[in-house]
Amino acid sequence: MSVQVVAAKMAEVDLKDIPSGKGLPAGSPVSPATEGKNIVKNEASASAAMSPSAESSAKMPQASAMKRTDPQQNGGEAFVNRDGTVAEAPRMKKIQFADQKQEFSKRPSKIGRRSLSRSISQSSTDSYSSAASYTDSSDDETSPRDKQQKNSKGNGDFCIKTSNRLNSEMPALMALRKRAQGEKPLAGAKVVGCTHITAQTAVLMETLSALGAQCRWAACNIYSTQNEVAAALAEGGFSVFAWKGESEDDFWWCIDRCVNVEGWQPNMILDDGGDLTHWIYKKYPNMFKKIKGIVEESVTGVHRLYQLSKAGKLCVPAMNVNDSVTKQKFDNLYCCRESILDGLKRTTDVMFGGKQVVVCGYGEVSRKGCCAALKAMGSIVYVTEIDPICALQACMDGFRLVKLNEVIRQVDIVITCTGNKNVVVRENLDRMKNGCIVCNMGHSNTEIDVASLRTPELTWERVRSQVDHVIWPDGKRIVLLAEGRLLNLSCSTVPTFVLSITATTQALALIELYNAPEGRYKQDVYLLPKKMDEYVASLHLPTFDAHLTELSDEQAKYLGLNKNGPFKPNYYR
Repeated sequence: MSVQVVAAKMAEVDLKDIPSGKGLPAGSPVSPATEGKNIVKNEASASAAMSPSAESSAKMPQASAMKRTDPQQNGGEAFVNRDGTVAEAPRMKKIQFADQKQEFSKRPSKIGRRSLSRSISQSSTDSYSSAASYTDSSDDETSPRDKQQKNSKGNGDFCIKTSNRLNSEMPALMALRKRAQGEKPLAGAKVVGCTHITAQTAVLMETLSALGAQCRWAACNIYSTQNEVAAALAEGGFSVFAWKGESEDDFWWCIDRCVNVEGWQPNMILDDGGDLTHWIYKKYPNMFKKIKGIVEESVTGVHRLYQLSKAGKLCVPAMNVNDSVTKQKFDNLYCCRESILDGLKRTTDVMFGGKQVVVCGYGEVSRKGCCAALKAMGSIVYVTEIDPICALQACMDGFRLVKLNEVIRQVDIVITCTGNKNVVVRENLDRMKNGCIVCNMGHSNTEIDVASLRTPELTWERVRSQVDHVIWPDGKRIVLLAEGRLLNLSCSTVPTFVLSITATTQALALIELYNAPEGRYKQDVYLLPKKMDEYVASLHLPTFDAHLTELSDEQAKYLGLNKNGPFKPNYYR
C-alpha cells in the first residue's frame, strides 16, 4: 500500500494544469494551494480519475496532412486518488498513447496550435511557476490572447503567461545605472523592443527605464521567452507581449500589439533579427518620421538593414551591434561555447565523446564557440564553409573541411550556424543516419528546411519539450531540436555575465543615437565607436579584480595613441 501512495504522490508532483472533477473551472488560475489536487488525464484511468467532460475538453482537434504521435508508454502501477478510489497510475505524463496517432495541419487550428504550451491566470500574482521555463509544456489550451489580464496595480497593457521569478547578474548595467541615472540620458525616449525575453533582457529594460526611457517589448523567438520573467515585468508595469510557445500568428500579433497603441509612438527601436523593423516598415511606415534610430543585434537583422540601405529605403540611422567587438569576441564566442553543450545535453542527454559532428559555418559562433567546445569534449568535428579565409582557419585549427554531402550519412549531430537559408535541405535530411540530431545555432529558423518535413509520409513524435522525432516510413528517425530555431535560447539558458556585455552595448548604442546632434548620423548603418566598445569592456573588469596597465606619456606618443584610448582603430574587429 505504501508503494501505491508513493506512486500517487509522485504523479501529483509531476503533473499539473489538468484539474480533477472537483478542481477549478476551465480558465481559472492554478495556485500553489490547489495545484496538489490536480489529477493526470489518462485513458486507462478515465472513469476513476477524471470526468467525461474534462476528458473531452482536453482532446485536440483532428486535421490532415501530417501525423504526430506521443512517445511509447511504459508499465504502470496503481495509486490512490484523493477521494479514496483506486485507479491505474499513468505510465507517463502524456495524453495520447503511441498507437493513437494525432494529426496536425500545416496551419494548426486556433485551439490546436496552442495545445502544447498554454497557461494563463487573471493576474501576475495568481500564478504558478514551472521549474524552468524552457521545459514548460502546459496543456492548457487557452491562449493569453483570449483573456483579459491585469497586474496587482490594475494595469492590463501586456499579454503574457504567468509566473513569478526574476534573477540576474549584470554588473555593467548596474554600473551604467549608477553613473548615468542622475542625468537621465534617455529621458523622453520611447523604446520599442523585440528581443529574447529573458532575465537578462529584463535587467536591460529596467536599466533603460532607470535612465529615463519608456519601454514596450515583444519576443523575437517563439520559444525563448521565459514566462516568469515576462510576468515579473508586467507586474512591474512594463508593457510586454510574449509567452513561450507562440504560434507564428501569435508572434506577429504580439509585435503589432507592442507597436500599435493609441497615444504612444516609439522614437527608438531595439531589434534582434529585424522582424520589428520589418513590421513597422510594412505596416506603419509613417512611424519612421519620429523614430531617431534603430539598434540591431543579430547578423540576420543587420543583413536586412544593409539591404534596405543599399536600396535607399532605410529611413533612419541604424547601429550595427552585431559586428561590434564586444558582441563578436564575447557573446558570439563565450556564450555559444557554453550554451551549445548545455542545449544538447538538456534535450538529448547525448554523450559527446567519440560522436561525429558536422558544423555548418566557421564564424565566431562556430569557430571558437561550437567547434572548440565539442572538440574539447572528445567529438570528431567536421566543418563546412564557403569563405576561403574562414575555411583556412578551420583547417589550421585542426578541423577537417568537407562538403555536407560527403559526411551526412555518417555524422551523429548536425549543427547550423551560418545565418543563411536552406543550409540543410530535405535531400540531406533523407540521407541522415537513424538517430541523427539536427539543430540550429543561428538566429533565424531558415537554415534547416523544416517545412520540407511536414509531409504526410513522415510522422512527428514529440518526445519532450522542444524535441521531436521525425520518422520516415522505413522506421528511420532524426531528432529535431526546437523545430530548427535557435537552440541555446529555446532549449537551455545562456551565461548571464556574457549577455551583460551585449546588453550594455545595446544600451550605449541607444543613448548615442538618441542624443546625437542632427546630422551626425545619416540614413545608413553604423558601427559602434571603438571608444564605446572599450568602455563596455572596462565596466566588466572590476568583477575579476583586474587592473589595467596605463601607458606612459612617452609610450602613448610612440604609438600615436591617447593614453585613455581608443587603443584600436575603428576598422579593428
